[in-house]
Amino acid sequence: LDLASNDYLGLARDKRVTGAAAAAALKWGAGSTGSRLVSGSTELHAELEFELASFCGAQAALVFSSGYLANLAAVTALTGPGTAIVADQLIHASLIDGTRLSKAEVAVVAHCDPAAVDTALATRKQQRALVVTDSVFSVDGDLAPLAAYAEACANYGAALVVDEAHALGVVGDGGRGAVNEAGLAGAPNVVTTVTLSKSLGSQGGAVLGPRRVIRHLVDTARSFIFDTGLAPGSAAAALTALRLIADEPELPVRARHNAADLAHRLRAAGLPASEPAAAVVSVKAPSPEAAVAWADDCRDAGVLVGCFRPPSTPDQVARLRLAARADLTAAELDRAVEVIIGTAPAR
Repeated sequence: LDLASNDYLGLARDKRVTGAAAAAALKWGAGSTGSRLVSGSTELHAELEFELASFCGAQAALVFSSGYLANLAAVTALTGPGTAIVADQLIHASLIDGTRLSKAEVAVVAHCDPAAVDTALATRKQQRALVVTDSVFSVDGDLAPLAAYAEACANYGAALVVDEAHALGVVGDGGRGAVNEAGLAGAPNVVTTVTLSKSLGSQGGAVLGPRRVIRHLVDTARSFIFDTGLAPGSAAAALTALRLIADEPELPVRARHNAADLAHRLRAAGLPASEPAAAVVSVKAPSPEAAVAWADDCRDAGVLVGCFRPPSTPDQVARLRLAARADLTAAELDRAVEVIIGTAPAR
């Protein structure tokens, strides 16, 4: 029983998705054969970019071979010397690496703290500024105060980059993401990144935003220009999954319901489970050793869970990370709760 993977909507093995991937590989080949600017673009890439932008409410999109590379592109191509970056302390590693490569002045601020962002923007010395955050954070599944960040950016002439990896397909009306839910879709100073490997069940990533930003990325983003394009099969799988989400809006609702139900039942049993904003639920463990043993015991009982521990957890706290997929049945949730509670370490 899988509660560890990021296949939030259960589409990675959906026959409609895998069938589209297989058909694309037969038609276009196993790989894209080159950079997107040379031979690595097909009509599938163009369709995926158009439909991603339309689904999320952005003007345009650009597809990359991974979400990691999309984040590198969004940060490095929009910054440089003379730019201030204000980054939440718990942003994803790919965003952190982007800030390190950017040659910008970086201010790391307290987690989900609009006042800290406001202060950093107000006191910066650089003319240009970029605020960087996840929307749903990958470890605890909490939601950033995007509206407050956008207000601070508007007040101080900054742009906002939001990583929607864990929100696309789960958060908001029809799973259109937290940026859309916050009323920021299509805003001229907001750039969004997404991954195709979670709710869409494929692999790859994309940057969404104003057309001028996307054109700039095509011309300047090294992780786009000098990388082999996304394989046709992956593009077809992501495109098919995106259409399924649009056609079946109950999928995001089920994922959120299952996560809320799982967290509630674990807390009722006395376990320190997080309040999920999307499909991710985390449960803190007394120690890294206890977390590893807990995950091992769950696996031995037939339930696969994620085990996050230092140094990969920024707060140095070990925990189980659970993904409450949309396709989990009531019986499977019952079984998962029984095993997680039954194997929990003493506190």
